[in-house]
Amino acid sequence: MQVDAVLGYLQQITHYDRSAFAPLQIGAHTLGAINPAWQQRLLAEADGLFQARAGVIHCLAEGGYPAISRALMSAARRWRDAGWLTGWRDENFTAFLPDGTPFFELERAAFRPLGLTSRAVHLNGLTRLPNGDVAMWIGRRSPHKAVDPNRMDNMMGGGIAVYESIPLALQREGWEEAGIAAQRLQGLSAASLLLAERPVQRGLHREWLYVFDLWLAEGEQPCNQDGEVAEHVCLPLAEVEQLIVDERFMIDAALVAVDCMARPGYWQQHTPRINAALAVARHDPQLAIPRQSACWANA
Repeated sequence: MQVDAVLGYLQQITHYDRSAFAPLQIGAHTLGAINPAWQQRLLAEADGLFQARAGVIHCLAEGGYPAISRALMSAARRWRDAGWLTGWRDENFTAFLPDGTPFFELERAAFRPLGLTSRAVHLNGLTRLPNGDVAMWIGRRSPHKAVDPNRMDNMMGGGIAVYESIPLALQREGWEEAGIAAQRLQGLSAASLLLAERPVQRGLHREWLYVFDLWLAEGEQPCNQDGEVAEHVCLPLAEVEQLIVDERFMIDAALVAVDCMARPGYWQQHTPRINAALAVARHDPQLAIPRQSACWANA
């Protein structure tokens, strides 16, 4: 076991200096955080949609869900056409208010520049080896993926699209990425809820990870359907740990894997130290829309 190396990695991926990020307020709600480069871009736009007051970036979009969505989508298209915004997916995510009310939708590529909180589902595939030890199914991302090609991933992981429930996202992604039939995932309860938060090149990555565990029988194996996963491999937990400390995993997937391994006590007497390090990211998995998701300024 490599407890100190895992703890060092958790510190690296769960802590950062927030002082450079300005809170983003839309109406009366603080929903995101913006780095200096994007602050400069937004405040220089001729339409004045964004203004700075007392260290806070205010978005002046008004109206209900459709109007705010249109205003921000129009801005996002300008950013894309100007070359500021890369990775356009033609896929919208939902931004929620603190009480869980959908506030607006926006192209997912624009969530990070604004530091908005997105949501994703992750599925750990677990099985028993002939000697009784637990093993984990790990996916290797396609070499053709635009983001993190060939990096190691959980058995499945994917974003929750606009208007999509958590169970439906789990079933859709479970089939597309791992060939798991929807019936296997119906009624499956979240084992954990993690908040992944860190600076990235595009801005601030902030995403709720709804984590599920699925036990696969001996001889059962995942099978990718959409070409986004090059292969799935079944590895003893010690080998998964090595991939984590070697930073071979996607960061969110590494956080999910460490959380999964800690829950049954893989690190034995050192598990409380791992759990203490995970506490900054762990939240109540029973909350469909965590109230903290819209409270960056108070986190």
